[in-house]
Amino acid sequence: MSSSLDKLKALSSRLEDKLIEKEKTPVVKSKEEVIPEAKPITQAEHTFSKTDPIENIREENLKYLKVLYEKLKIYEKSPDFDKIFMYKAMNLSGIGLKEEDFGEVREGKYIQIIAITYEPDKNGKKKAKNISLGYFGKAEALAAALKNEIIEFILRWRYEKAFQNVEHYREFIDKLKRPKDALF
Repeated sequence: MSSSLDKLKALSSRLEDKLIEKEKTPVVKSKEEVIPEAKPITQAEHTFSKTDPIENIREENLKYLKVLYEKLKIYEKSPDFDKIFMYKAMNLSGIGLKEEDFGEVREGKYIQIIAITYEPDKNGKKKAKNISLGYFGKAEALAAALKNEIIEFILRWRYEKAFQNVEHYREFIDKLKRPKDALF
């Protein structure tokens, strides 16, 4: 499963390549180049494709995320896979996830996957609550393969969470009613 992190990097690389390719498209100089004969764009032309290559990347990510969910026994603390996305964030204690300490285990610390949610306190004010989704023991005793799978789970969860945020805005864009004389 250590190659799974490599697969995630490859997926990210392909996405970056597509974005770079998109940026290389020529700059539009006039309205006629955008809309020949100034023909109005229909609402159907504004919607996003359901066969978008990004959706394929997302499906692949979810497939591996489910495998890790089972392998790391996250289901013991969160039995419904789809509900793990109700959490606002997910973090890892005992292993660095920042650029400067990525993958480094912190000696003397315990390894845990921590989900973060917000719940109202007795005064109705939202307060962060940490929930342990997985406990993996002391950092020094953690096998390298297991460490990589734990990191990969967090990264793939965050990746899917980002896709869900993008989907939220896609749905809003699709709902827009555009005037007939709009360029886009």
